[in-house]
Amino acid sequence: MTLANSITLARISGIPFFILALLYWSRSSAIIIFAILAISDMFDGWIARRRNEKSHAGAVLDPLADKLLVGAALIFLIGQGVEHWMAFVIIAREFAVTGARVLSDKIVSASWMGKAKTVSQVIAILFVLTELPFAYHLLVFSVILTVISGLDYIIKAAREVEL
Repeated sequence: MTLANSITLARISGIPFFILALLYWSRSSAIIIFAILAISDMFDGWIARRRNEKSHAGAVLDPLADKLLVGAALIFLIGQGVEHWMAFVIIAREFAVTGARVLSDKIVSASWMGKAKTVSQVIAILFVLTELPFAYHLLVFSVILTVISGLDYIIKAAREVEL
């Protein structure tokens, strides 16, 4: 088990604590846990590249951890700044991209657009959690970027797949 993969697994393991904080503890605890989990995403990739520990497991687990964290936040924040359609579009995109990954013989690396999508989602969710102005507008921007990056990924993956 590489250090990067350990961080990714810890990120996945931390998601239930984020949910518990959001539901039963305090909004401040949820914000801190979400921020730590989101920031750790940068570190596992950086460590994997720096230590030359890139692995197939990491290539699968890292985006899965992102999807689980963002999906959990969106679902549990519906009615608290996140609208149903926003959560659906973002989660549906993630299922579509995961399906494209499964069909593809090789993993298509995340593009700058996919990384920007993740950053926009995290920032929008943090704005919702902290009840800052423009949270709705950031979510709408994030949904648009999510759809565009999903189409980009699916087009790239489709070039690799023979149906």
